[in-house]
Amino acid sequence: MRILVPLDDSEPARAALEHAFETFPEADVTALHVVNPSVSAYRNDAPYNFPRAVELEEEKAEGLFEMAHKVADEYGRSVETETVVGSPPRGIVEFAEEHDVDGIVLGSHGRSGVSRVLLGSVAEQVVRRAQVPVTVVR
Repeated sequence: MRILVPLDDSEPARAALEHAFETFPEADVTALHVVNPSVSAYRNDAPYNFPRAVELEEEKAEGLFEMAHKVADEYGRSVETETVVGSPPRGIVEFAEEHDVDGIVLGSHGRSGVSRVLLGSVAEQVVRRAQVPVTVVR
């Protein structure tokens, strides 16, 4: 069994990774970070510099993956790590389809009302689009 855990730098993402290890003790777990160029291009020292923005996000992913390996070690497990570039919902769903993932476990910030409408919910979009079971952890 293959479980996909999308990671960002949030507590819900870490909780999702822990949940995956606890709930699926025999599964192969892959931590996925999706570099979102539409957001990254306007951060840090890279306005309008797409290659630099992606590079900065990939460096950030390395820190996320270090955390993922530490969590895996706490559970006596291993974790594969992957990075893709694109919109997070689409990147997550496409990765799951292309890599024969059996389930997705992802964290949610639990936003509701206006903030969810304005910001969109990655978790909600993944739940709607994924062809495999999705567990949302808060």
